[in-house]
Amino acid sequence: MYKILRKKQLNENVCLMDIEAPFIAKKAKAGQFIIFRVDEYGERVPLTISDTNPETGAVTIIFQIVGRSTMVLSQLNEGDAILDFVGPLGTATELDGYKNVCVIGGGVGNAIAFPSAKALFKNGAHVDVIAGFRSKDIVILEDEFKEVCDNLYITTDDGTYGEKGFVTNKLQSLIDAGNNYDLVIAIGPVPMMKFVSAVTKPYNIKTLVSLNPIMIDGTGMCGGCRVTVGGEIKFACVDGPDFDGHQVDYDELMKRNSTYRAKETHDRENCRMYKAADAITGGAQ
Repeated sequence: MYKILRKKQLNENVCLMDIEAPFIAKKAKAGQFIIFRVDEYGERVPLTISDTNPETGAVTIIFQIVGRSTMVLSQLNEGDAILDFVGPLGTATELDGYKNVCVIGGGVGNAIAFPSAKALFKNGAHVDVIAGFRSKDIVILEDEFKEVCDNLYITTDDGTYGEKGFVTNKLQSLIDAGNNYDLVIAIGPVPMMKFVSAVTKPYNIKTLVSLNPIMIDGTGMCGGCRVTVGGEIKFACVDGPDFDGHQVDYDELMKRNSTYRAKETHDRENCRMYKAADAITGGAQ
C-alpha cells in the first residue's frame, strides 16, 4: 500500500498528491510516469511524475478529475493509501546539452512540463516557460514555475490573466523577437502540441512532445498505446512518452484517444459513484 502524504486542490478539478514511494522517488527522472490502481477493483491509470523528493520518499502527481479512477482517487485524503503505484516507467526526457529552451504547457499539461523545466534550469540552461490556460480560475503552478525558469509567460484564452491568446501566439512572438531556441518542449492537449510543432518546424527547432494515448500495462505488451511517429508504429509506454513533435501523426492520436469518450460520458451520467462525487466537486470535469 502507498500512503498519501499530502493532498492539495489546485483548482476545482485538478488535484495534487504526494505519494509515499521512496524507491520511485530515488530513481525517477523528468518525463517518466507511474501507473496507479486505487484498489483491487480499480483500473490501471498512467500519470506523469510531476516532482520527487528523494529525502522524504515523496512522489508528486497532479491529475485532472475526468474519469472513474481519478474521481475515486480525488475522494481520498492524507493518511489514506492506494493499492498500486508502479514506476518509474517510460524513457526519461533527454535534456543534456541544451542551452536555450522554451517549455510550453497547456492546462494540466503544465504539471508534466514542470519537471523538464526544473531539470533544464538546474542544468544551467536558459529556460522560458509559456503556461497556457483557458481562464484565470484554472491557472496552476505559477509560483513553482517562477522558481525554475528565467521567464514565465502565462496566457489565457479569454484574457482574464496574463496575456490573451494561445501559447502558439506567444511562442511565435518570442521567436520573432530573436530567441534562438535549440529545443522546444510542448506538453498538453494534442491539438496544442500539433500547432506548436507547426510553429517550430519552419525554423528547424527541435521539438519534443509528450504523448498520452490509451495505455494499459505500461510495459509494451498490450499495444494499446501505439502511436505513429515518422511513419512507424511506436509504443508510448516504452519508446516514449516523448517523441519528435514534427514526426507525430496527431490526427490518428486524437481519433484513438476519443474511442471511449461515449462510454465515459455514459458512466458519468449514470453511475451513482459519479453522482456522489459531483456533490463534492460541484460537477467539475
